[in-house]
Order: sequence, then C-alpha cells, then structure tokens
Amino acid sequence: MNGKNLIMTALLLWLCISCDKGKEMTLSGLNVRDFQTEIDGQLTNLFVLKNKNGMEACITNYGGRLVSLMVPDRNGKLEDIVCGYPTIADYLAKKQNFGATIGRYIGRIHHSTFTLDSITYRLTPNTGPHCAHGGPQGFASKIWQAEQLDINALKLTLLSPDGECGFPGLVEVHLVYRLTDDNALDIYYEAETDKPTVLNLSHHSFFNLSGDFTTSVEDQLLFINADAYTPYDSLKCVTGEILPVAGTPFDFTTPHLIGERIDTDIMQLKAMKGYDHNWVLNTAGDDTKLAARLTDPKSGRSLEVYTDEPGLQVYTANGLRGAMVGKRGIAYPKRSAVCLETQHFADSPNQPQFPSTVLRPGEKYKSHCVYRFGTVASE
Repeated sequence: MNGKNLIMTALLLWLCISCDKGKEMTLSGLNVRDFQTEIDGQLTNLFVLKNKNGMEACITNYGGRLVSLMVPDRNGKLEDIVCGYPTIADYLAKKQNFGATIGRYIGRIHHSTFTLDSITYRLTPNTGPHCAHGGPQGFASKIWQAEQLDINALKLTLLSPDGECGFPGLVEVHLVYRLTDDNALDIYYEAETDKPTVLNLSHHSFFNLSGDFTTSVEDQLLFINADAYTPYDSLKCVTGEILPVAGTPFDFTTPHLIGERIDTDIMQLKAMKGYDHNWVLNTAGDDTKLAARLTDPKSGRSLEVYTDEPGLQVYTANGLRGAMVGKRGIAYPKRSAVCLETQHFADSPNQPQFPSTVLRPGEKYKSHCVYRFGTVASE
C-alpha cells in the first residue's frame, strides 16, 4: 500500500471512530460508554430519553439516577438543569444523592427503630444514631434492572431482600421514568411486599433552572401549596408537630425568592443552615393540583410539581460547599440547587399522627411525581 492509500485509510478510520464516538455522546455532553461498567456481576448503563420538543433526559440504572436533563429557556435554548457527575466512576467514588431514587425510606427514622404489629425493627444507622434515606445500602446505591420501553420511557426494577438495612419484607419496586411531549418528567412508582413493612420512595434531583451551577438559586421564585410544615428539633429530627406556615419564613403560599428569608435568625433555619423541611401539601393526594412552582426570572424557565404524595421536602443544597466537582468541571457551591422531593413525612413509622407509610402483603404501593417544565415571559 502506497503512502497516499495509507493516509486515506487512516482518514477513513478516524472518521469512523469519530462518527461512532458521536453516536455515544448525549445532547448534554455525556459519553454513554462512561456509564458502562460491571459492579458485583451487574451491568450499569446510561439510557437516553427524548421528546418531540428536543428535550433530553439521561438516566443511569445505578441508583435509578437522573444524570442530566436538557430543558429549553424562554428563547428555546436547551441547558442541563440538574447536578450530577460525568461518569459512573464519579458516582461510585463520590457518595451523593444527585438525581437518585431514594428508598426504602426517604428522610430519617428516629434512632433507627420502629414498631409494627408489636414487632420492633432495628435498622442500620448511617446518620449518627438515625437511619436516613434507607440506610447505608439504600436504593441510591443499587443496580436496577432496566428496560427501555420506547424513546421517551424507561422502566427500572429492583428487588430489596427481607432484612435489608433492617427493613422487613422482600420488596419488589417498579419505577417508570417518562419524558412527555408536554415537557414533563413523569415518575411513577409501584411496589409490593411479602411481609408488613414501611416504604417511602422519592426522587432526589438537585435543580437549578438557570442552567448555571456556578450561581445560587436564591434569586429564583418559589410557590408551595401548603399551609403547614413539620418542624425539627435542634438535632434535625422531626418533633411530630404540624405547624402553620403563616407569619413565618416557611410561608410560600404566595411566591417568594428562595433567598429572601432563608437566613432569618430562627432555630429552624439555623439548624439546617437554610431550608431542608417538609411542607404539608394542601393537594389532598390529587396529582392534578399544583403542589409547587419554581421560576427563574433570568432564563424564564419554570418548574411545576404535581404529586399524589402528602408532603414536599424542599432542600436548598446548604451542604454543597464547592468540594463536589460535577459535570463540566463545576465545583457546586452552596445553594447552587434546590431539591423538590415528593414524599410521606420523615419518621412516620414513629409518629402515628402522620400519614401512614405501612405496606402490607396484597397491597400495592403507588406514588406519582410530575416535574412539568415551561417558560414565563421576561418582565
């Protein structure tokens, strides 16, 4: 082969490799291959959902996590609006709940114990003496079985064995992510158990509607359809009370900037270093009623939350301090995102006045969360 042919062959090979590599890259800039590995004999991957409007959601079956979400601003510009890491290796090395499916129980169970049907269960603690977000081997660290249903839907399945982190019952969970053509990320859970147990699942994305994770969300507007919230004691455990939001920094029944009252000198905010509280929704389990709305005046993006859950946990990423370097090499600063977690309340198994989280054999757990995106006009 002469020199000219060698050059042409090399050029064609380079083009083939480049084209193949291009097929592996997502709109959000992720390389699918960077999420393909084997963990304890199970394979991880990255699944890409799209809708007819050009939106894209990338999900890995490691922890059932939303890795990226491309959403248009008022000018149609698509940007990634969720925190996350660019590779599966990062998720494994840097423990964080970015985009994760949380279970068996989101929030704390006080002193890692609860009693059900006169049997006391002792859970595995992972936050001091308490069991938080399902314990050290919660659903966020599990490999889910994945089935891509179509271009806009992904089904994930997980079997949680009896006694995992101390929780009773073999629990089978099915989760469907759907990116709808009305620009919503629709998340639907179903589960069954073979023994009486408690279950409280939720989605834990960190949103910044501006698409700029070097900036704070404190200038974004928040509305919450809730007249009450569940307060904490000074040790960050729920007291069991349900208190009115009226006259407090927790009143978002009319829209307020997130940062407007976040540093008010009261114990509730000082203990959590900002908002990290559960609001008692007025929606009475009706997932057609608006639970919350977040708006970014600068980009024009808006996010509406709909759910059949009784509560909404709002966390303003007070624990991010620039130590976690995510996608695009951004070191996420304090309050650079906000979580809107639809859920039952923390410590419900020990608080009989709270809505029950008990699941029994023959019953089916169901939970629905919709994040619907839109735009608002500039002022």
